[in-house]
Amino acid sequence: MDTDPGILCFQHCGPVNIFCFELPLQCPVCGVPLATANFRLLPFRVPYPFVRATQHPCSIVIKPTTGDFLNDYFNSKDLHIGVTDSKGMVVEFDRGGLQQADAHLWKQCLVLDGAAGPWSDHWDSTLAHVAHQDCWTAERYNEADFNCYTFVLAFLRSLRYGRLSEAAINRTEFCEKFIIPRTTAAGKYISLFRKLRQSQNQCYVHKMVQSALGTTPQVAISAR
Repeated sequence: MDTDPGILCFQHCGPVNIFCFELPLQCPVCGVPLATANFRLLPFRVPYPFVRATQHPCSIVIKPTTGDFLNDYFNSKDLHIGVTDSKGMVVEFDRGGLQQADAHLWKQCLVLDGAAGPWSDHWDSTLAHVAHQDCWTAERYNEADFNCYTFVLAFLRSLRYGRLSEAAINRTEFCEKFIIPRTTAAGKYISLFRKLRQSQNQCYVHKMVQSALGTTPQVAISAR
C-alpha cells in the first residue's frame, strides 16, 4: 500500500506557492480557470520523505514508536530505531527482546544513513555478531537506558563504518548529526500535509512577503 498522499505544488499568479492534493479548477488566489492558465511554475509533486524499510537494505531506519509520521507524530513523541540487513529485513530491540520486525509496521519510516553495496557482507556479519550477544533480551530491556537506541549504536560501533560509526560513540552526537536533521526536514512535510488536510478546499497558499526593510523574505502561510 502506497502511503504517499501525493502533494502537488504550483505557482500561478505572483510569487505564491499553492499546494494541493489535486489541481483545482480555478486558482485559489485569483480565481482564473487553470485549464487555460499560464503557470509561473508548472505543477510538480512534492518529494515524499518517507520510505518502506524493506526497500532500503543495509540502513539505519526510524519511525514513531506508535502510529506513523503523517498522522501521529509530534516532536514530543518517542521514536523507534532499527537496522535493515542486506535483504531489507528490519532487526529491532524492544520490550520483546531482539527480533525481526513486522515489515508492515515499517512502511513509513525515515532512513538515517546506510552502507554501500560492497559493504553488505560485512554489514550482515557484524549485525549477526552483535545480535548473538546474550544481552539483548526482554528482561534486560529498559526504556530509559537499554533500548532500541542502545542496540543500534552498539551495532554501528562494531561496524566501523566511517562517520556513522564515529558518531555512534556518543548518543547525543549521533542524534544531532543523523536523527534531528532527518526529522526536522520531515516535519515540514508533515506540517504541510496536516494543514492541507484541514483546509476547506484542500488547497494551501504559501506567500513570500518582503519585509519593510527589504531584507530576506519572510514566509506568511494561509489556508484557503
